[in-house]
Amino acid sequence: MKFQVNRDVFSEAVSFAVKLLPQRTTLPILSGVLIQANDDGLVLSSFDYEVSSQTEIQADVEEPGTVLVSGRLLAEIAGRLPNAPVRVSTEESRISVSCGSASFTLLSMPVEEYPSIPEIDEQSGVVPAEEFAAAVAQVAVAASRDDVTPVITGVQLEVRENNLSLVATDRYRVAVRELDWDGGGVASEESVAALVPARTLQEVGKTFGHSGTISVSITSRDDRELIAFSAEKKTVTSLLIKGNFPPVRRLFPETVDNYAVVNTAELIEATRRVALVLEREAALRYSFSSDGLTLEAIGSEQAQASETIDAILTGDDTVVSLKPQFLLDGLGAVHSEFVRISFTKTENPNKPGPVLITSQSSRDQAGADSFRYLLQPNLLLR
Repeated sequence: MKFQVNRDVFSEAVSFAVKLLPQRTTLPILSGVLIQANDDGLVLSSFDYEVSSQTEIQADVEEPGTVLVSGRLLAEIAGRLPNAPVRVSTEESRISVSCGSASFTLLSMPVEEYPSIPEIDEQSGVVPAEEFAAAVAQVAVAASRDDVTPVITGVQLEVRENNLSLVATDRYRVAVRELDWDGGGVASEESVAALVPARTLQEVGKTFGHSGTISVSITSRDDRELIAFSAEKKTVTSLLIKGNFPPVRRLFPETVDNYAVVNTAELIEATRRVALVLEREAALRYSFSSDGLTLEAIGSEQAQASETIDAILTGDDTVVSLKPQFLLDGLGAVHSEFVRISFTKTENPNKPGPVLITSQSSRDQAGADSFRYLLQPNLLLR
């Protein structure tokens, strides 16, 4: 195999191919990147039986061929090469990489032992890339990071007619966002659901965020359920998480009469300041009244803090205790100048229900987006 390729194009392609590979793997061969050189250019692929990445790039191919090489090492080398064309050639089990005055020799890995890259069915639908990336960033933060319960470490994608919903929860909060879905004119009476690992989805959002549109394909073959995302000659596939996602949508209230509107940036800054004296895992006390919002932190005997900021309250005075980081995650996902914090009720009048966070475009105008973030008060966590 012998080819010449633009340095920046090659470096970006290798980086994309290895991005989703695990840092450590029990099978060293799964840490490799497969490079296939043909008359049309190069195809770079990686696959660890759960996630695959594949991209096509242009190159001047003198001798077609296929080689498997350590992915992360090649990515580091490609990222540091001088600004000149990259020449790659193979001789028996050795791979020569040269660029300007720099040259490297790498050992190849046995191609015949590498697993076959998953095949993708026709696309199920198309989503706007920028909106999808924003939705993933808003929702994935609520997914659990505890692998003990894999089913809540994912983001549930739900397709209904012309609508795609993203839902995530870690038991203490739920985030939901909806966006347009173009199914290519194929009407389906049944909803389709796919539970995608949150980490994979976040990488897809970052990688494809400026691609115009993202093609999505949900497939089932050989008892393996897969989802594929494609844009600009790049494709990422992921095995879906097996199991039943909890029915968290029913936790959202139909209407809420008791709510406060607060400047988002002011609430974020006040929360960060007052939380400085808190011990780990402790909650902040938020008191909403007609006079505004008071934040209080009783950290220890050595330190306490409080601050009052403006808030417009509709309904009864309310006091809730919230974990500051959980609240900050929700506020960071609200892309509006103001935020609406709604207070739900429980059967016990002494225990407030979950707090609903939504965008607010002005002091008296609700936001136009569909992002909703439901957060359990700290009282209910004990």
